[in-house]
Amino acid sequence: MSGVRDLHSGRPVPANARFRAGSVTKVFTAAVVLQLVAEGRLDLDQTVQHYLPGLLPENYRPVTVGQLLNHTSGLPPADQTKGLPAEETADGFTWIYKRRFEHWTPERIVALAVQDKMEFEPGTAQHYLNINYTVAGMLIEKITGSSYERQVRERILRPLGLRHTSLPTDDPFLHGPHTNGYQVLDGKTIDVTVWGHSMEWAAGNLVSTTADLERFTKALFRGDVVPAPQLEQMFTVPPKEVRMYGDAKEEANYSMGLTRMDMPGGIVLWGKTGGRYGYLTGIGGLRNPAGAGESPRTLVYSYNSVDAKSESVKPRMMKIIMTAFS
Repeated sequence: MSGVRDLHSGRPVPANARFRAGSVTKVFTAAVVLQLVAEGRLDLDQTVQHYLPGLLPENYRPVTVGQLLNHTSGLPPADQTKGLPAEETADGFTWIYKRRFEHWTPERIVALAVQDKMEFEPGTAQHYLNINYTVAGMLIEKITGSSYERQVRERILRPLGLRHTSLPTDDPFLHGPHTNGYQVLDGKTIDVTVWGHSMEWAAGNLVSTTADLERFTKALFRGDVVPAPQLEQMFTVPPKEVRMYGDAKEEANYSMGLTRMDMPGGIVLWGKTGGRYGYLTGIGGLRNPAGAGESPRTLVYSYNSVDAKSESVKPRMMKIIMTAFS
């Protein structure tokens, strides 16, 4: 652990610092959906239209629950910048920073998305989009009759003792020990710590610590979170004929909640990264431990970046991953 918790005080990062985990949230969401599948309350092959009638336009092709989880649904992204001035959206940051305390409901997000036509026939391509997990969160609420946040809390956080992990919804503050997040724009460093993330909801609203995420990752890989038959779906990517949307040369590499990464030496790493402005997070591990009864080899990292949503951060993250598993 290195660095400081904030640029003002210069104090070191607390060992139990909380941070925004971004799309690592999707692993928790997928786990809850797969638990419901194991309980017979959801069917991966049943359609969204069946469970949530009227949510999607009548001219949309049937989308299954499984296609939501592995990003092969064909649903279009929710463009929250529609109608905004071009100069406000040009840098990708200004518009969202101005609206960082705005409340977004999942219904509003879906309504924005479905103004556009489907991107592709469901099941024929893969496009990683938050909209899939927004709908997955809505499914959880419809089937259980309670909030998405409560289901994650009761099914995962409490049983595993993840006391420093939460889904704050509209609460913009990081409570307790935490690291501040910053974004650089036009040479200015902006503190982005206080920020409401209802826009990301079931796709990216998690707050956690490295210790909690390590406990979760080990438990997930051991089979202590999702029953074995459904856990297999988290380690299964679509067939090779399914390619990434817009890049026919790239095979699909997202499973239901995780990402497959083929590394040198035949090593296959499974995990998930997450990025919110000011914060980069990653969890991952090798599926099969070295021997029976052993915990899986895992990695959890949290990195405060002033360009967290930029492509330039990928080499830095790859260096961390390669060092841990090569």
